Amino acid sequence: MPSPPLRQIEVVRPWNGWPAVPQKSLRVWRCADPLPQPLPGETFLPFGLGRSLSDVCLNPDGVLLRTPAMDRLLAFDETRGILRCEAGVTLRSLLEFLAPRDWFLPTTPGTSQVTVGGAIANDVHGKDHHRNGSFGCHVTRLELLRSDGRRVECSPDVESDLFRATISGLGLTGLITWAEFRLKRMPSPWLDVETVRFASLEDWRGVTQEDAAWEYTVAWLDGTRPPFPGLHIRGNFAAGGPSGHRLRCNTAVTIPCNAPGWLLQPWFVGAFNRLKLLAQPAAVKKSRQDFQNFFYPLDRLGNWSRLYGRRGYLQYQFAAPHERAPGLLQRVLETAITARQPAYLVVLKSLGPAIPAGLLSFPMPGLTAAMDFPNLGPPTLELFGRFDEMVRDAKGRLYPAKDPRMPAAMFRDGYPAWREFARHVDPAFSSGFWRRVAGHTP
Repeated sequence: MPSPPLRQIEVVRPWNGWPAVPQKSLRVWRCADPLPQPLPGETFLPFGLGRSLSDVCLNPDGVLLRTPAMDRLLAFDETRGILRCEAGVTLRSLLEFLAPRDWFLPTTPGTSQVTVGGAIANDVHGKDHHRNGSFGCHVTRLELLRSDGRRVECSPDVESDLFRATISGLGLTGLITWAEFRLKRMPSPWLDVETVRFASLEDWRGVTQEDAAWEYTVAWLDGTRPPFPGLHIRGNFAAGGPSGHRLRCNTAVTIPCNAPGWLLQPWFVGAFNRLKLLAQPAAVKKSRQDFQNFFYPLDRLGNWSRLYGRRGYLQYQFAAPHERAPGLLQRVLETAITARQPAYLVVLKSLGPAIPAGLLSFPMPGLTAAMDFPNLGPPTLELFGRFDEMVRDAKGRLYPAKDPRMPAAMFRDGYPAWREFARHVDPAFSSGFWRRVAGHTP
């Protein structure tokens, strides 16, 4: 009888640096390979590039199935814009293939350094959710390898319940081997961009009333001081211009080590934010930007999470309905300032009415705010607990991919379909997140 594949032991961290967990891992080489058999009491969890900011990508006492070697493109219908690839293919690799052919991703998060499997498992969203929904809305079919050896091809019409559980399913329904999804035409590699200064959250709400003509919108604001001024950025692909764009190397600078403590002081971050606003004296600035600079500005900065120092950072991201979200955001930011832990980076996106693609999909009609905080340990966790009560009162929810300490009650309140989802979880798959929020409840 052949011996089981050798499990490698390594310390694995999410992208934000916390928590760090000793893990066993195995590499999955091709989508046609059989799934290794778990040892007694062992569970599996697929792992791509680890860009989650949460323990959804960790499996303490279990095994990570590393998928980046599953990196082949399998089929491309250039007439209809439908592509099929293995789950370990990165969005960056797809863009290297698609951009010269004048095609683009159906939607994209703020980094191209994620795998297709990860984009599906977390049902990622981008600056265009108000128009195009989340990534899962564009998936036409996928193959799922279950621990009993079955290969199940799923789509909105075939094995539809398992399909909806797998999209946003956090890697718990089995191993996605390949996926097929729709693309969109890219008329040029350039976007016409408008950047609007706003003086307060109330002003920002007025600026967003003019967003109907824009496919991509995002806002950045200074969370270190009321009334929270910032920049609202919106863009459309430019009609015309040179085609056949080739992706160039994104990484321009790599952060060599963890930043010193003085760089993390609120006064320094506040001064940086003021300079960023002063850099645009005009109320409205129009520009034309390369799609890489528009969608993936941080990809040009290698290991940028080191800017938060040795202890890393924690991100708090909520979604809330339109009528409640602005007041909720105001209360959260003011509470953070009162606690002397202001949010260092605040990014806002509009969420549209798209029907959720998965049972655990995060977006809801309204607004999402993602806020970065230096990880100060217990004080930061206590602050997040206070935020939780505000989000619950506003009928909002938290993003599993961003929250390594989400209480079980917050998860269950925010995702009422979790029990239905649990029926589709593969018995040999688990994660630290799932055990925390759901235990082993069937």
